[in-house]
Amino acid sequence: MNIREEAQKMKLDAPAMASSSIEMRNAALRAVRDALTAGSGEIFAANAKDMAAADKAGISDSIKKRLKFNEGKLRDVLAGIDELIRLPDPLGKVLLARELDEGLRLYRVSVPIGVIGVIFEARPDALVQISSLCIKSGNCAILKGGKETSETNRTLFRIIYSAAAGAGLPKGCLLQAEQHNEIDELLSCDRDVDLLIPRGSNQFVQYIMNHTKIPVMGHADGVCHIYVDRAADLSMAVPVILDAKTQYPAACNAVETILIDRPAADVFLPTLAKAFSDAGVTMRGTKEAADAIKTCGYDCGVMAEDEFHREYLDLTVSIRLVDGVKEAVSHINRFGSHHTDSILTEDDGAAEYFMQMVDSAGVYRNCSTRFADGYRYGFGAEVGISTGKLHARGPVGLDGLVTYKYKLFGEGHIVGDYAEGKRQFRFRDL
Repeated sequence: MNIREEAQKMKLDAPAMASSSIEMRNAALRAVRDALTAGSGEIFAANAKDMAAADKAGISDSIKKRLKFNEGKLRDVLAGIDELIRLPDPLGKVLLARELDEGLRLYRVSVPIGVIGVIFEARPDALVQISSLCIKSGNCAILKGGKETSETNRTLFRIIYSAAAGAGLPKGCLLQAEQHNEIDELLSCDRDVDLLIPRGSNQFVQYIMNHTKIPVMGHADGVCHIYVDRAADLSMAVPVILDAKTQYPAACNAVETILIDRPAADVFLPTLAKAFSDAGVTMRGTKEAADAIKTCGYDCGVMAEDEFHREYLDLTVSIRLVDGVKEAVSHINRFGSHHTDSILTEDDGAAEYFMQMVDSAGVYRNCSTRFADGYRYGFGAEVGISTGKLHARGPVGLDGLVTYKYKLFGEGHIVGDYAEGKRQFRFRDL
């Protein structure tokens, strides 16, 4: 299969996909849901092969958690599909209606982006989420998953594509690329692919960004912070931090750095250090933080001041003491990845400053960073999380997969009449 030729064909099918009715797209999603349920045994068998290969290759436990596709993962993606079906059609929304002059009417209307290439490592559930979102939003999608889950991805794609095409969607609605060399071929398809969304490691995403002319939406890493303010409810702080670090440490929205206001440190650090130790979390910190933790009887490695832009994706955490919310914000904006950061405090003023001044896609108060997720935002699912500021930011759901076009209706109007003063614009919102 030649990706460039297939992308050209898909580009021609994109208008038909964009004009498909919401009834057809929802019917396709229902067919996909039913097919995944019916084919669960086949999917789990394929995933067992991938997991056996991962064991043989010595892949780390944190990565294997992402590779696993079990009953729980299937239940989650099916719930996401059901939520997508319930959501309103993102296409055809009139975003602006304006009369420019008598008989000359302008409309801005939401439309799909077109052809989207999604390249992702590990996580076969991402293939289901991405396919479902692209179907609902009327986009064609080229999907390239990691070799670590090739068996699972192949099985999932075959089931999903068969169901979607069988429900009446265009033949070019979805395409799977399987070979590694097809990534570079896909990156060169700037005439036919409208957007690339990479999901994976920092190195992987940076490679995509640096080797294509196609617009790229996503994030390279997730260095998320929790700042424990002097006015924090410390009994609440530990469960929130443990959830953010240990509930799924391999996720990009897991917390990587804990900042603690110095006035709270004497009381809070011993409790936090014990909780981390009991949970098997390795602690690293500045010499000041490490010394304080060691005084409490727990191990803590020492890290340099310039090491804080660090994404562990594992049961390891960085710790630093700061003088108040302003220093915390300064640290986050310097070392963070603009993904998701949280403040724990009962002080409204400190919270307002933090949420206004932290330059991240998600800023939270008194809750875990793990809420940064399209499904948990009610988007049904997400194709990824964007830390950029153009088009889409944060978890990218349906709204992030549409753009708009302008439709102008006239009655023989010509610009010359306005340039010569024969007619005048009379702007009026409809």
